[in-house]
Amino acid sequence: MIAMHTETTMPECSACRPLESERRERGVRWVFLLTAAMMIAEITIGYTTGSMALLADGWHMATHVGALGLALAAYALSRRYASHRAFSFGTGKLRSLAGYTSAVGLGLIAISMLVESFWRLFHAQPVAYASALPVAAVGLLVNLASVILLHANDEDHAHSEPHPAGNRHAAHDDDHNHRAAFMHVVADTFTSMLAIGALLAGHYLQIAWLDAASGVVGGLVILHWGLGLSRSAAAELLDVVPSTHLEGDIRQTLEKIDDVRVADLHLWSLGGGTRSCMVTLVTSVPRDANAYRDALSPFGLSHLTIEVQRCAGH
Repeated sequence: MIAMHTETTMPECSACRPLESERRERGVRWVFLLTAAMMIAEITIGYTTGSMALLADGWHMATHVGALGLALAAYALSRRYASHRAFSFGTGKLRSLAGYTSAVGLGLIAISMLVESFWRLFHAQPVAYASALPVAAVGLLVNLASVILLHANDEDHAHSEPHPAGNRHAAHDDDHNHRAAFMHVVADTFTSMLAIGALLAGHYLQIAWLDAASGVVGGLVILHWGLGLSRSAAAELLDVVPSTHLEGDIRQTLEKIDDVRVADLHLWSLGGGTRSCMVTLVTSVPRDANAYRDALSPFGLSHLTIEVQRCAGH
């Protein structure tokens, strides 16, 4: 085979979509302030009332404050170094790294909740239900407001509009940093609901063990969420193929052109919903690389490298 030509194109990069990141960052900033204020209140009153449910919710919220701060730092660094030459493919994976770190933190706090809750199941502590319930209710309201804030500043719903070329892959945007922040506030909302249910049962039905049991249930569910988030963020960091369907569609699209055969194809995520592709084509009638690039334009690839080789003997 004789190599004919190679062309690299970058029609879009992660820095070309600043408005989405700015909206998401603004939402995370407001949620960070709300969560920090509520964290201080819940931990303080949880200790004074002796409520494990309230303490678990407060300390769990403390890890979310750290995770939200990490998310803000990732957005700031991603924006600052977006055009820095040291980042060959942009800074999208800074957000993936922050998301993975947050997921690990989510798993660790879930384990600590489980340990403390199991201990409380066998070593019951007195709980001041009347004092703890109002704080737990306020915490739930803060968490619900946080969920709404993050959802309102998330542009993913706008990306669900049909792509002009009708391709189902071009509209997808995986911001693991924002997803981690959202997962943290959803977990907070869940533990707040468990805490309120346990406190009500203890106060009105004298079922004291539900307070500790709510910590066990919350820890198990949050651990499951953290593992799922860490797997998806790690896959992006390790350059796992983001979609075998997308890879197959790219291959099929190219091999419909003349007698083209795809000899090599690499597809990976750059973070923030952007994807890169490197492909080697073999054909007896090579065209200009722009022709192949145009054929792949519906897939919304941010970085595309095409090598075209002529079959030997032609």
